[in-house]
Amino acid sequence: MKKLIVAVLVAVLVLVLLTPAALAKPDKDKPLQATGVELVKKVTTHGRPGGGGRGRPGKQAATGVLGEQLGTGANKYAILIGISNYPGTANDLQYCDDDAQDIYNALTTLYGYTSGNIHLLLNMSASYAAILGAVNDIKSKAGADDEVVFFFSGHGASGKADDGDKEKRDEAIVAHDESNLVYIWDGQLKSWFADFNTSRIIFIFDSCLAGGMTDLKADGRVINMACSENGVSYEDGSWQNGQFTYFFVERGMSGGQADIYDHDEDTILPEATDVVVEEAFDYAKANCRMQKPTISDSFSDDLLL
Repeated sequence: MKKLIVAVLVAVLVLVLLTPAALAKPDKDKPLQATGVELVKKVTTHGRPGGGGRGRPGKQAATGVLGEQLGTGANKYAILIGISNYPGTANDLQYCDDDAQDIYNALTTLYGYTSGNIHLLLNMSASYAAILGAVNDIKSKAGADDEVVFFFSGHGASGKADDGDKEKRDEAIVAHDESNLVYIWDGQLKSWFADFNTSRIIFIFDSCLAGGMTDLKADGRVINMACSENGVSYEDGSWQNGQFTYFFVERGMSGGQADIYDHDEDTILPEATDVVVEEAFDYAKANCRMQKPTISDSFSDDLLL
């Protein structure tokens, strides 16, 4: 009799575990449940500038060889997010919105991006829903031969999220719903970009724990991360930017300081710049202090935006 009761209980348990609710996967278009969440705030310093020379890191990302260029008629799209003003005041930063604005300026003035193809999401406009909407909008438009840039400057976070990967600890970028902080986890971002038609995607993360965003790695992608997986990122009034964005975008791209190789022989963009993504990263890595930028480069040779 005891064996029969045990068998019945086991059968009932199996049926419960196999119900649709139990088998259902989390909807990655919605904020995910997570445990042990820790907000890791970007640090605002005062009067602590980094380097400023033309030094190179010991191991360069740039090869000096120009990779495949965009074909005639290809489109360029971007999602640029900068959050300095979070709900309330306790988590506010100063220069993340400047970071996003500066890369917007670089893309539109130097690299041929048009404002109509860019989602510029700043502060309260950079809600979780707005970011997801921008990703879905670009996903619906970007063809196989097009290019996409995704930039984020703001806070990072860690925790254990049900985001589909097997990491013991997940990383997130921090958005909001206009009232509370909302976390977008690395595995969640991976799912958002998994079915993009194009394999030419550039990610740039200026946030703490940015090095954990290597989940997004795929052929044709370059992931530029402001610090290590466990690291902190900095911003300062002397830069008027996050440190990584200052050297990657403001000095490296817009200022032309990262230009080591003549990739285009002055023919592709004669009135602009031929600073490639990898050169900008190398310049930022060589000049950043107190944080260690990292890159995941799955694009063949060097990528000119």
